[in-house]
Amino acid sequence: MATPLHDERPTLTLVPPPAQTLVFKDKPTDRKKIADSARAVAATTNKVARIALLPHTVRGYRQLGRRWIDRYRDHYPQLIADADQAVRDAAGDVGQATQYKKIADGYRVEYRQHRKAFVTKTAAVGGAVAGGVGFGAVTGSLWLDLVAGLGAWGIGAFHGRDRKQPAVDVPLEPVAPRDPARILGESDLITALVKAGIITEAQRDETHVVGIIQPAGPGWTATIELPRGMKASAATSRAEELASSMRVKKSQIEMRADTSEDGHEGQVVLWVANEANPYGDMKVPSPLLTADRLDFWQYGVPLGTDARGGRHTLELVWCSILLGGLPDYGKSFLARLVAAAAALDPHMTVHVATGKAGPDWVGTKQFAHSYVAGNTPGKILAFLDLLNELIADMQQIGERLEQLSEENPERCPEGKLTPELAKEWKRGLTLLIVDELQELLDAAAMMKIKTDDDPESKDRGRNGKEVLVETMARFVRVSRYVGGMGLFITQRPDATSVPTMLREVCRKRACFRVKGAASSRMVLGDDAVAAGAAPHMLLDAQKGVVVLDQGGEDGHITLKTDFMTIPEFREICMRGRQLRIEAGTLTGFAAEYGTTGRTSTGKELLADCIAALDADGVDRARTKRLLELLATHRPSTYEGLTDSDLQGRLREAGAGGTRKLGPLDGMANPNGYTREQLAEALGK
Repeated sequence: MATPLHDERPTLTLVPPPAQTLVFKDKPTDRKKIADSARAVAATTNKVARIALLPHTVRGYRQLGRRWIDRYRDHYPQLIADADQAVRDAAGDVGQATQYKKIADGYRVEYRQHRKAFVTKTAAVGGAVAGGVGFGAVTGSLWLDLVAGLGAWGIGAFHGRDRKQPAVDVPLEPVAPRDPARILGESDLITALVKAGIITEAQRDETHVVGIIQPAGPGWTATIELPRGMKASAATSRAEELASSMRVKKSQIEMRADTSEDGHEGQVVLWVANEANPYGDMKVPSPLLTADRLDFWQYGVPLGTDARGGRHTLELVWCSILLGGLPDYGKSFLARLVAAAAALDPHMTVHVATGKAGPDWVGTKQFAHSYVAGNTPGKILAFLDLLNELIADMQQIGERLEQLSEENPERCPEGKLTPELAKEWKRGLTLLIVDELQELLDAAAMMKIKTDDDPESKDRGRNGKEVLVETMARFVRVSRYVGGMGLFITQRPDATSVPTMLREVCRKRACFRVKGAASSRMVLGDDAVAAGAAPHMLLDAQKGVVVLDQGGEDGHITLKTDFMTIPEFREICMRGRQLRIEAGTLTGFAAEYGTTGRTSTGKELLADCIAALDADGVDRARTKRLLELLATHRPSTYEGLTDSDLQGRLREAGAGGTRKLGPLDGMANPNGYTREQLAEALGK
């Protein structure tokens, strides 16, 4: 049987049956809308990321950084640099350089304060933001993180947006041209002298500055050597013209002869203030307000400060002083300083005469040996009697010095009263204060006064003014070397109120503001005004500023006097009374002052005051109220007593002066006495 070559069997193929699957089909229009939306979202997202998220945000934070730095600096570096450059540009002009230096220093101080404040604010804001972000990170709050991110993005994008602003043309003011009158060096100063007519153009080469122009207090100074043959007085007399040529106020110029060891008759010292009123507007309290006592021999009168801040003292021993000027410019303040210094020396005898009654000198009643106020014929005669008594007293001391010089000349080598002799003879210096001189002279001019040189004359006598002037001048002459001195005050500096005879015997003279050079000469004399003393060049605002001619080679100075109110002066007068009571030198008018109706001792007075306060149910009272209570308590003893009398008697009793009482009688803090104060004095 034959075998087949191939097994022909059918091939088996496994094919799964087709699956029955549901297929959803979109319409062509729907597919197009979806594609368009997707493309729009993608484009918007790309645009936002490209435009806002990256460039604008980065630029915004860059702008914020620049802005922070600008605000941190606030233009101060530029201002400081400009001020420093101005200082360098003003080389040689001491006044301008000093002003610009002050401006630069002020900018530096302000810059430091500004940086400190700005950094503090920035740290506070940064700390608040960091705290918020940190809180979100710690708590895992998705919303906080999202808000922080969006906020950071938004701030950057907002500040980085395009902001086109129209350009603004800022008009620049032209730089002011250099003022040719400014003093930038020796050449400019000599030019100013030429313009002022002090020197001529031909004398320019003969005039030069000794040393350099240099700062001096609130201004600058220069020593100028004038051409040969030219006196310093010729230059100082034209100080006002020099101020005009330098374009400054006349009150800014001080010009005097150079009296130093290196100076000579043809050399002047010029000082120019930076400001029109270098003395300022501040009132400087007198150091006498806090002084317990004062030795007039040794210390003199603390007077005031000059324009450069230097302190000055009035040495009045061995000389008298004439004081003049317009009303309300400070004469009374200076006179008060002299009287206050005298009050604090318990060994000094003070006599007061004023041609017009008023409150200015009432305080001196507490310690003055003599007191005359008014200009009636009786007051004029009383003043004349006082002068004659003083002259006799001064002559008596002179006689004792004459005898001593014969017996023991070593004890008075200069022929003057010495502090040792005054202590041995139990007498001190003598001061005569004469205020309202013009009132006394006017009243005396209407009187006839008989004099000892013509006692039998049948006429009515000599003109009272002539007699008064001659007697005052005589007192000044005879008292000079025996410890006597006079202070004469007038507020109408003219030929009638300042007689030449009296002015010439007063070695020192002081003048406040007057209207013209003629009035300056009436008070200070021709020589002082020629030497540069110029109270007529003072400004209206310079109240309290005085030109003091010290006499001799000391020349003159201009200074602002210390300040002391009438109540403060009165308190010093009360202190002077107590010092004299303790030293046993309270005599004359002051010893009798306030004794009318006085029958109680100090202890009785203190006890009566305490009883009066207790009866009224109070523990403190003003002086006036306490006096009313005393008058009610014991009328026969205390009626007629004045406030000042009561204060003086309480001080003598050991209660001291008045004290601040706090709110009382509708007043915020009046002065008066407390029960505790009086009881403490009573128990001593």
